[in-house]
Amino acid sequence: MRIRIEAAIRRIPQGKVSTYGAVARAAGLPGAARQVAKVLHRGFGLPWQRVLGAGGEIKLRGDSAIEQRLRLEAEGVRFRGLKVDMKQCEWKFGRRTSDTGPRNLRP
Repeated sequence: MRIRIEAAIRRIPQGKVSTYGAVARAAGLPGAARQVAKVLHRGFGLPWQRVLGAGGEIKLRGDSAIEQRLRLEAEGVRFRGLKVDMKQCEWKFGRRTSDTGPRNLRP
């Protein structure tokens, strides 16, 4: 489970963000948002700043919340007040195969 969650987190590109729930779904673990938080808490080398609460809210508190916001702003992530502008910056997990352009649907 941890490896799948870490892999999903690593797929979020610089300048984009996702939510705990979306990461869990991308890892094939719908409903496992709390497990995503646990992996982030223990994981080293992960782009932890790119994972937010629903609606783009930074869930950390104190200095950690400030650090997360500064890291995201350094990546070019835009905020609207206290929340990330999810319309501009949310990463939508797709299939690992090419998910751009039309698909040939021949029988």
